[in-house]
Amino acid sequence: MYAGAYNGPMPASAGIGLRLPHQAEAAAGRADAAWFEVHPENYTHDAEALTELARVRARRPLSLHAVGLSLGSAQGVDELHLARLARLVDELQPALVSDHLSWSVAPGVYLADLLPLPYDDESLAVMCRNVARVQERLRRRILVENPSTYLEFAHGTRSEAEFLAELVRRTGCGVLLDVNNIYVSAHNQGRDAGAALAGYLDALAPASIGELHLAGHAVVTVDGVELCIDDHGARVCDAVWRLYELTIARLGPRPTLIEWDCRLPAFETLRAEAAGAERRMRAAGTDHALAG
Repeated sequence: MYAGAYNGPMPASAGIGLRLPHQAEAAAGRADAAWFEVHPENYTHDAEALTELARVRARRPLSLHAVGLSLGSAQGVDELHLARLARLVDELQPALVSDHLSWSVAPGVYLADLLPLPYDDESLAVMCRNVARVQERLRRRILVENPSTYLEFAHGTRSEAEFLAELVRRTGCGVLLDVNNIYVSAHNQGRDAGAALAGYLDALAPASIGELHLAGHAVVTVDGVELCIDDHGARVCDAVWRLYELTIARLGPRPTLIEWDCRLPAFETLRAEAAGAERRMRAAGTDHALAG
């Protein structure tokens, strides 16, 4: 445990995804935010980076957002990977730990992507088993993030929101609601993003939503069809900001992360995006309080 470190719940403020090019500045206090989120996989084999991250953790709350647990894998969670994550959790004592509603590992094959699941009973049983195992090993609740998708499985028996809600009910996990992913998935599947968001907010208990994500995305045209690609490489677009305002007006303030992973800008740009989230959170949160 780090002397003087913040050890309470994650504040309902805007945080920033901390990537390695900005980490030295953050460790020195020159690049600051209300809280930071990192991918733990970047620290399991890099002692120097972990030492630097510990200095950040001594000053600010931290969230560990895993990308390698492969919670949807039928073969189960890789116990070595889970043990490494558990060591980081024990050492850093993050306020939040999360991963994705997806899979990336099959027997002998490790894929560098977050792949979708059919939302049926078989997938739900696999997810429940794996989430329960992770929570047992870490001795804490984790959050599970809705992914960005580009298609729907024809044999799914639940909506993604219903699937997540049942996962929460059976395992006690929470939800990391990615607002940009809702927009990206709705656009790619020809659905209304506002209606899609309402479906999540109707299905999920407000207390289960422990964190929100915001990010930018790319727009490409493939065979004459416009697609949104969730690359986390741009500013948050106006349409996603509007969805975020609706989310906060419904839920009240929540810990909100600005994600930016490729074409990484100067830290000041990330700080400006976080300030935009903070302004909207306070304004929409006031509306939520008045409505309540």
